[in-house]
Amino acid sequence: MSDHIKHECGIALIHLKKPLGYYQKKYGTALYGINKMYLMMEKQHNRGQDGAGFASIKFNVSPGQRYISRVRSNDDQPIQSIFKKINKRIHHHIKQDPSLLQDPERLKTTAPYVGELLLGHVRYGTYGENSIESVHPFLRQNNWMHRNLIVAGNFNMTNVNELFDNLVELGQHPKERADTITVMEKIGHFLDDAVAKIYKKLKVEGFTKAEASPHIAARLKMHKVLRKAAKNWDGGYAMAGLLGHGDAFVLRDPAGIRPAYFMENEEVVVVASERPVIQTVFDVPLKSIKELPAGHALLTKKNGDVSIKEIVPPLAKKACSFERIYFSRGSDATIYAERKKLGELIFPKVMEEVKNDLENTVFSYIPNTAETCFYGIVGAAQTHVKQQLTQALIDRKNIDHDHLDKLVALQPRIEKIAIKDAKLRTFITEDSSRDDLVAHVYDVTYGVVKPSDNLVIVDDSIVRGTTLKKSILKMLDRLGPKKIVVVSSAPQIRYPDCYGIDMAKLQDFIAFQAALELHKDNGNHQAVLDQIYARCKEDEEQMAVNHVKSFYEAFSDNQISEKIAALLRNESIKAEVSVIYQSIPNLHHACPENLGDWYFSGNYPTPGGNRMVNRAFMNFYEGKEKRAY
Repeated sequence: MSDHIKHECGIALIHLKKPLGYYQKKYGTALYGINKMYLMMEKQHNRGQDGAGFASIKFNVSPGQRYISRVRSNDDQPIQSIFKKINKRIHHHIKQDPSLLQDPERLKTTAPYVGELLLGHVRYGTYGENSIESVHPFLRQNNWMHRNLIVAGNFNMTNVNELFDNLVELGQHPKERADTITVMEKIGHFLDDAVAKIYKKLKVEGFTKAEASPHIAARLKMHKVLRKAAKNWDGGYAMAGLLGHGDAFVLRDPAGIRPAYFMENEEVVVVASERPVIQTVFDVPLKSIKELPAGHALLTKKNGDVSIKEIVPPLAKKACSFERIYFSRGSDATIYAERKKLGELIFPKVMEEVKNDLENTVFSYIPNTAETCFYGIVGAAQTHVKQQLTQALIDRKNIDHDHLDKLVALQPRIEKIAIKDAKLRTFITEDSSRDDLVAHVYDVTYGVVKPSDNLVIVDDSIVRGTTLKKSILKMLDRLGPKKIVVVSSAPQIRYPDCYGIDMAKLQDFIAFQAALELHKDNGNHQAVLDQIYARCKEDEEQMAVNHVKSFYEAFSDNQISEKIAALLRNESIKAEVSVIYQSIPNLHHACPENLGDWYFSGNYPTPGGNRMVNRAFMNFYEGKEKRAY
């Protein structure tokens, strides 16, 4: 994605089902869980670079011993930072007493972080500043083990104000409106209530407070707590939680917007935001990894028992399609195939744009995450050449030998046009200087493009178009092509996201800017804006309909694409510029299991999505530079 956006947090949970001595004997270290957590978090580093956090719970420790440990960082290398701290603390104790290495249980009671239940999180901030207080996991403390709650997640709630008000009605005094806090306090309220009710029954049965603790842990039904807490949630979420006594849960939203995968065997229960993370780190076959169903929670008891319960009635599944296009690691076998398919499906549009002139067309890609889609386009180009050659041979009665020779020699021209200079950082904030610096982040390959060539550049998606306009197109133009064709493997991004991707302002999107310019060309833009704003204001309480859709209805996809190209190209660029976007039907064809497309289509899976997009339009109309959620 040439326009960098912050997105998708990542979660990782490990429940060790055996005593630490088991892992010491089989794998040579009692730190097996910590080592695996480090790998899981590093392999989800792509999902969050603003911050990282780790929490652990020790089982069966005596009163007076610390059993919860947490460490968080918002440093430049947050994962490295937290595990450096963890290792330093652990090895400080081992240095003082080397025999701890051979005694896992004593190591557990002596050193922090060594436990059986582990939770990791990598974060991209979509709400608030990137302060350490915003980094997960969050901890709700209590002297009763069962009431200690640790929460981390990949989510955004659209109705955080409503959830905040609900907490106030319950008599609480939340310290802020952030969705993570409100969600945790909602779960915590019903957890406290459940524990109190169980204790009340145990008291009638004759148990003392001290005797009641293990019975509370055994009788606690966390799925009932989650059903009450999640009743009014509106958003996309995959959230994980740990309870002080050793139970854990991972809950997924009812539309399956945010991803969650799990694996269980006789040694561990593992959950992650991405499937290949589990497959690689634990060296298990693909078939052993399952997707957590939408609206369900995976629940683990301290003893290792695992169950999956419905928490919220599932909606039509609308898993985020951006996961497949860009966010998730391309090493997942299915995602790899889907990204190649995206390239294959858009190839006919590319051929139409270059007027079927493969001989004078160079194919490349920016950034590296667009590489797999690029392979799909190249594969389709190779198939196209073979089909032409086959057809010529079929028609050999009227064969043109010169034409046949050309077909035999014809191959798609594939070049590595742009190479990112990892040493350069765009740290300058003054606009003119920064633009010049950005323009040199990529090195270009000279001598492979002729003045008669079309240069086709594949991108994952085009959000704001800023980097294309200020840097990439200028850079490509220096190569001297006749025409630059920018190919987006994703459809036009027209609407904000409110479920975890940092795309919050309608006016930032190049597609919105293009439609606005088209309305201006027609001389009716103010009337259109006034009408949509009036509908949004009239429907402000309910907002059950996405009124912003009508903003685009007057124009075809091609008209908007042509206007986008015009907006991206300035007078300094000599080459002709065109922009090609994937169609939504082709996106669904390539990614049939991830049909969440609201940022392209405006079809939000929850009512909160419609409220948010209408608010975003109202903010634009009123000149307010703020988020709609």
